[in-house]
Amino acid sequence: MSDRASESLADLIAASARGDQRAFYRLYLATSGALFGVALRMLKRREWAEEVLQESFVSVWRHAARYDMSKGAAMTWLIRIVRNQALDWIGPSRPDGFERSRAVPDDLLDEEAREGPAGVQAESAELLEYSRLAERIAACIAALEARQRQSIVLVFFHGLSHGDLARHLQQPLGTVKAWVRRALRSLKSCLAGSA
Repeated sequence: MSDRASESLADLIAASARGDQRAFYRLYLATSGALFGVALRMLKRREWAEEVLQESFVSVWRHAARYDMSKGAAMTWLIRIVRNQALDWIGPSRPDGFERSRAVPDDLLDEEAREGPAGVQAESAELLEYSRLAERIAACIAALEARQRQSIVLVFFHGLSHGDLARHLQQPLGTVKAWVRRALRSLKSCLAGSA
């Protein structure tokens, strides 16, 4: 396994706190898919989840020095940031005082989001298990060969079709499909091995 693949999320957060942009980019690649899933699950709208993910990573960059591994897993800390950003998005006003132009109707929110901050702050077995699964997925994605990792992230986490991916990477369609297939096989094997 390469040095990059063996880096822990905590190491990447610590390096980001020191201003290491490459480490921050690797942190983004390793976790953005799972964190996008958290935001999408809460907000139910892709464009809102994308905004929340972007705001969350800005917050991670600004506050990486605050992460304390003795208080919990890195992925748990990242999930909490995303959930708090999603709750800010749901709320009637933004933290900066500007009113949201759209309120999220209650029927679009999942049950956890309607519970409010008290439910978010409580440590739960479900959040811990989700965090562990997300860390396993992030580690398996990080262990992929670079082209496979980029293909998986763009197709499954950013919604590109195979055709869009081929155009974006300026590669033949068959080539990018092969990268995605190999990446999925590698992920399946990795996740089965880490279960």
